[in-house]
Amino acid sequence: MAKMRSKNRRFQVSLSTLVGAGSGGFVALAIALVLGMSVTANFQNTFSLLNDKTILSTQGLEQQLRTHFASVENAVVGLQPSFENGLETGKSPDRILEDLTLALKSNQDITTLAITWMDGRRLGIYRALNGKLWRIKEAVPPPGFEGQDLPELAPDSPPTWGEVVIHDVGTFSNVSVPLVSGGSLTAVLTAATSMEDLAEIVSARDEGPDNTVFILDGQDRVILHSDSDWLQTGGQITEKFPMPRQTISDPVLKNLAEQERLEEFGKAADLGIYVSFVPADEDEFIVMTAELSGFSSVPLTIGQYYRGATVSREVHRLSGSMIVGLGMLAVSVVIAFWLGRRVSRPLRNLARQSERVGALNLNEVEKLPRSRVAEMDQVAIAFNSMVEGLKAMNTYVPRSLFIKLMRLGGSKAAEAREADLTILFSDIVGFTALSEHMSAEETADILNTHFAILVEAVETEGGTVDKFMGDGMLAFWGAPDARPDHAEAAVRAARRIAAALHTANAKAAAQGRPPIRMRVGIHSGPAVVGNVGAHDRWNYTVVGDTVNAAERLQHLGREVAGEPEMTILASADTVARLPVQTGLTAVGEHYLRGRSERMDVFWLDPHPPKAAEQDSLQERPVSAAE
Repeated sequence: MAKMRSKNRRFQVSLSTLVGAGSGGFVALAIALVLGMSVTANFQNTFSLLNDKTILSTQGLEQQLRTHFASVENAVVGLQPSFENGLETGKSPDRILEDLTLALKSNQDITTLAITWMDGRRLGIYRALNGKLWRIKEAVPPPGFEGQDLPELAPDSPPTWGEVVIHDVGTFSNVSVPLVSGGSLTAVLTAATSMEDLAEIVSARDEGPDNTVFILDGQDRVILHSDSDWLQTGGQITEKFPMPRQTISDPVLKNLAEQERLEEFGKAADLGIYVSFVPADEDEFIVMTAELSGFSSVPLTIGQYYRGATVSREVHRLSGSMIVGLGMLAVSVVIAFWLGRRVSRPLRNLARQSERVGALNLNEVEKLPRSRVAEMDQVAIAFNSMVEGLKAMNTYVPRSLFIKLMRLGGSKAAEAREADLTILFSDIVGFTALSEHMSAEETADILNTHFAILVEAVETEGGTVDKFMGDGMLAFWGAPDARPDHAEAAVRAARRIAAALHTANAKAAAQGRPPIRMRVGIHSGPAVVGNVGAHDRWNYTVVGDTVNAAERLQHLGREVAGEPEMTILASADTVARLPVQTGLTAVGEHYLRGRSERMDVFWLDPHPPKAAEQDSLQERPVSAAE
């Protein structure tokens, strides 16, 4: 008998142990998830910010340099017709020199401006560093020119940049255009700009003692350097610019060949900005480089470098936070297990509310009451904060879409694919003019009320709101969950919007506010739907010709005669999917912008009568969108 009782006896665990282990595991899981997400997000955000800083800094320098060189190029292109006319009319050398002087004075980015005839004669003007202008009346190359050679130009050649020129008075870059007389190449107009003019730009981009900006020419020579007086590694550059990178006193630039590319800066690399670690004097530096093409026969290299500690400080800080978080996790689990028997009573309520959170019934979640037990009180506060955070997130991520994706399999359901969809585009007629006389608060209030009407109609008919664009909306049916009646649902949603808009306008009229008129375009067909984006910037959206066609139909609504409260235009592809074609009027074939073929378009009655299907379709005047 004793043996039978022993055999039938089940293994049991005390409630305190079960609650302690359960609560400890719950806290461990929750904190581990939050910690993991936090650390991951922090790492991603840190490198995303560093990527953005790299891109902004390098592109800012590149833009300033391009602006300077473009000023020189635009100037010489603008002077080309004038000097060609002077050659045709036989202007005297003195008159040509006067014209060159006037042109040089009008553009401070140009250092030398000269005309070289094909027989070797040359006239030009050179501006010295002290601002004095020197006239050039001989074939000897002036500052900014390379020997006697000119670029090989044809009568129809575009502006052509030459190599970087080293002269006794400085370093120059030059651009030439052909001067044509009588249909043949007669002379060449050349403008040279001194690299000294760029020194101010380079120095201004230097952000302090931990930053150095530099420019290399196509022959791997350093032509500009923002820290020539005192380097981050100590000492100074005693050589005269330009000089070969391998012989410069800057050990960072000297060791560029030993650079190690940083894969974390892929976003910058996609834009042609390369970030690397370079060792120098028992230290490491982060070097960012990019090519500047179009203003020299060989592209220039622009770059800057920082001490490696700029990134390592952030990485160490994040690592420290992770260690602290893991320590807190361990302490929390121990405390939760120790206090298990004291917190067993509130666990049922916690489980019930957690179940509602898991089902995303956030409006039904009740706040957990405060507890005299410190740990339980912290759990209650954290849980309530989490619910508030999820509610806030639900403001930006449609709950209906989130539930559909979870039901259909999460990330796999969100993968981009082609599907048969119906697209709806909406827009408020004349909203820009309407909002000119409103305050920001009034404008936001009208839009929020309007969008609430649209969202309710779309979600009632099982659709998905993709995005709001100004005062317009893009919605679609048929994804992520497929449905054969997506065209019917879109049409019903449009008419729901029309009914709600009519009610809202009646209320607005009673309050003395102007009514809102709308245009809606509906089109059905294949489109790409799913996650579109890159890295951590994903968006569940629809793209393709079907989307564009719906937007064009909405624009076509401008051609409807009169000022209707609601204009709904649908394509024949949508109408063909409707089982009962009631409240439809054919408006003929129309060209839509961006499409080569005509499209049959129908006008949908926003408030159709509850009658049988119309026997025939009548013509409604709409101008063809040629």
